[in-house]
Amino acid sequence: MTAKVFVTRPIPDAGLEVLRQAIGKFDINPDDRVLTKQELIERVEGCDGVLCLLTDNVDAEVIDAATGCRIFANCAVGYNNIDVEAATARGIAVSNTPGVLTDATADLTWALLMAAARRIVPADAYTRAGKYKAWGPMLFLGADITGRTLGIIGAGRIGSAVARRSTGFEMKILYTDTHPNETIENDPGAKKVPLDTLLQEADFVCVHVPLADDTHHLLGRREFGMMKKSAVLVNTSRGPVLDEAALVAALRSGEIFAAGLDVFEDEPSLKPGLAQLDNVVIPPHIGSATIATRNKMAEMAATNITALLNGHAPPNCINPEVLDQK
Repeated sequence: MTAKVFVTRPIPDAGLEVLRQAIGKFDINPDDRVLTKQELIERVEGCDGVLCLLTDNVDAEVIDAATGCRIFANCAVGYNNIDVEAATARGIAVSNTPGVLTDATADLTWALLMAAARRIVPADAYTRAGKYKAWGPMLFLGADITGRTLGIIGAGRIGSAVARRSTGFEMKILYTDTHPNETIENDPGAKKVPLDTLLQEADFVCVHVPLADDTHHLLGRREFGMMKKSAVLVNTSRGPVLDEAALVAALRSGEIFAAGLDVFEDEPSLKPGLAQLDNVVIPPHIGSATIATRNKMAEMAATNITALLNGHAPPNCINPEVLDQK
């Protein structure tokens, strides 16, 4: 198969090998950085397929520049970085990599929950700084986890996986979603409740919703004010789901106890004051960052491209209506 494919940033070799086997040569941005919009516009022109990442802003202008392009394959489960409507209007398929990162992200959610609750990051820094002189009864007191109430906002794949992991901690589960989740409700200690009820009653609040108009700033000053002062908030979904400035104020004032954030509202920038707080854990968007998961994501993104260019439906097409036009 002869085709022009562009990969916007280095990805695990497992994905590149799929492209090598299918099309031989392809173009790739050799630098591990996000391309500027102008660079992206220049590189996508004349491509049959583009393998892009969540950090690439594929808007209508970029899509218009991709003359002849048949697919933008996002190497991510989310795709809010792509103007899907514009792509669909131009008959261009858009694909993603769902499912494969569920366990990795659920695991990180629990890592953040436990690290924030037990104050692991400031305690580690304290020891490294040579401040630990002796055990003390008041040293880095944190929050109990076992037997507490876990609130899950968004009970899809990842939210469900987070709920399953709570079993060993004998937690009561509250969740909110647009639809009932029978899997979660198989636990007799779990039930679907309104968001306000969840915020008022949960000891731990984990956010797992996609970014959309109705989830932008889903949690802000009002919602943080409803949470327990002892509550821990974890977000591994999308940064703009939280009003980050309001969260900084809530953490600083002690309105809530702690937070773990893998994503940020204006990524990679942080709202003023966030990095200075010792009651927040802030890794750099590593929810899917395991070797096996990132390899599989790269393979899936590459397979979505090669399938379409070979005349088949991409396994994970977001806008399948365009396939009828081809």
